Amino acid sequence: MKLWRSIRGTLDAFWITLRTLFRRPATIAWPEKRRAPAERFRARIVLTRDPQGKERCVACYLCSAACPVSCISMQSAEAPDGRRYAAWFRINFARCIFCGLCAEACPTRAIQMTPDYEMCRRDPLSLLYEKEDLLIDGPGKDPHYDFYRHAGIGVAAPRGTLPGERPPEDPGSLLP
Repeated sequence: MKLWRSIRGTLDAFWITLRTLFRRPATIAWPEKRRAPAERFRARIVLTRDPQGKERCVACYLCSAACPVSCISMQSAEAPDGRRYAAWFRINFARCIFCGLCAEACPTRAIQMTPDYEMCRRDPLSLLYEKEDLLIDGPGKDPHYDFYRHAGIGVAAPRGTLPGERPPEDPGSLLP
């Protein structure tokens, strides 16, 4: 019984090879003809804005922590109204594998992926994109999502001035 199963497995593999041997190849003459990617295809990363037109990124570093190849780096800063933002945001597309883990990890939906996949360059340093290169004018795929309104974080008042809050501690007063 085992011998018959081995022979049948070998013949099935040869049959698949012979069947596909005489088919036309599925080659596309790129760049004359371009294949349209699937509707849910994800490639290039962009940074989006919230409905008020401000940057959505709060520099929480979750995207850089989730990135398996460490191609995302940023520095956080805080605006006078208490809202956090990325002072600089940098991604190295020469290292990026377009896995989408950064977009899934982003709590503010600031990082979104577009179907733009044609980014080949001869110089790898030209694939280093800054925040100004990544930031788009619109809100992207989710136009009504506002992280600060959704999370209930009020940024209009300074810290420690709302009812029931204590003012921030001065680290210098804690020294002996």
